[in-house]
Amino acid sequence: MFQDILVATDGSQHAERALEEAIDLARLANGALTIITVVPTPATWAMGGFALAADYSTIQDDLDRAYREMLQDQKAKVPEGVQVETKLLEGRAASAIVREVKTGGHDLVVMGSRGRGEIRSLVLGSVSQEVPSSSPVPLLVVHLRDSEG
Repeated sequence: MFQDILVATDGSQHAERALEEAIDLARLANGALTIITVVPTPATWAMGGFALAADYSTIQDDLDRAYREMLQDQKAKVPEGVQVETKLLEGRAASAIVREVKTGGHDLVVMGSRGRGEIRSLVLGSVSQEVPSSSPVPLLVVHLRDSEG
């Protein structure tokens, strides 16, 4: 049974469902959860040679704050009795997730089948498609229930 479950979240409905499944698995196995999210960096936003003309440090600080709040919201959903920690990572989501899997000692990755946006997936690549090809541990990709959309 899985003892150290990594849950990748981006605040989407799919990620919410993934967290629910990960909590159930952790309860069954008396395992622990690590909830991570990946803050995109300004370099991630550059598309086709065009970069946003903005104060990157202010934007990055705002993003970090928003993602930290999202992590705390996710952690608050984990019931007492389930060990949980959170980590805020930066960069490209798929690369950061795989790096955490390889260095963090996790034995399962749980993530939603889709993230926050279709356009982001087209530009950056689907994280749930990239992670399985590089992850050294099993991956559980969670879909929404039919009633959820």
